[in-house]
Amino acid sequence: MTHTAMIRAATQALIDHADELTELDRAIGDGDHGLNMRRGALAIQARLDELESLSLNDALQAMGKTCMASIGGSSGPVFGTILVTLGKELPARIGPADLARAMDIGIKALTRLGKAEVGQKTLLDVLDPVRRVLESGGPDLVARVHECALASAAATAQIEATRGRASFLGDRALGHVDPGSRSMALIIGAICDTL
Repeated sequence: MTHTAMIRAATQALIDHADELTELDRAIGDGDHGLNMRRGALAIQARLDELESLSLNDALQAMGKTCMASIGGSSGPVFGTILVTLGKELPARIGPADLARAMDIGIKALTRLGKAEVGQKTLLDVLDPVRRVLESGGPDLVARVHECALASAAATAQIEATRGRASFLGDRALGHVDPGSRSMALIIGAICDTL
């Protein structure tokens, strides 16, 4: 399995769910998340031949820079930062503990970038639980990571938004899934499906 297959699956998941992500963002944001994620995914797909010739680390960093350049709003820097950080932190041979450690560094980078923390209805509420599952290891790890990502994104509907645009809505944001969390769950789920 090449990293290109994972990239293709993850970006296609975002493209296929762009309308869903837009609807989620219309409820608690400015309604452009799905379009922005689709734009970034298409920009990455346009570079697939180039990305295939790169190491995973270099491909992650290149994709992060593409996100920063092509995705509007806060999503570009957010998704770009996590990709660049993973590209810098992952070793050549990756095990679950290595991925968990790199994700922890990425979570800290996002916390510095957006002043957000776990529990504030952001994609950190998917990344941190997934990191903990990876850290725990054990059998059926890929299936447990996939399930954790989807369940964690769905659970953001019950979290009060205290960061980002949704925080302006107060209690009206309750009952709505965070679009960034759903995007992250789609990415993680698509990668899991390729493994």
